Amino acid sequence: VHVADSGGDLVQAGGSLRLSCVASGFTFDDWTIAWFRQAPGKEQEVVACISRSGVINAVAEPVKGRFTISIEIAANTTYLQMNSLKPEDTGVYYCTAAEHSNCYPEYWGQGTQVTVSA
Repeated sequence: VHVADSGGDLVQAGGSLRLSCVASGFTFDDWTIAWFRQAPGKEQEVVACISRSGVINAVAEPVKGRFTISIEIAANTTYLQMNSLKPEDTGVYYCTAAEHSNCYPEYWGQGTQVTVSA
């Protein structure tokens, strides 16, 4: 499975970004994509997760109401739409993939930097 994430940028607080993740090479029909982030000096945390089947579609509490995750299956692409960005959203965002029905990652993208200025 190959995972490639992109879309990070420098944005002002209150702005929006859309991260993209192209994942390919799955063996099984159902799989999950999860976005994690690593902020400076903080532990890595899961931000959002979605399954191809649609059974899982969730975002973490700190970003609820601001971030949404979606899949465009035909394009093998998952999107993380981030609105009303805050400085505390700054970090490296990683797309991960797994060939099972939970959000625990098996494969990782290279990461994309999101920086939110005050």
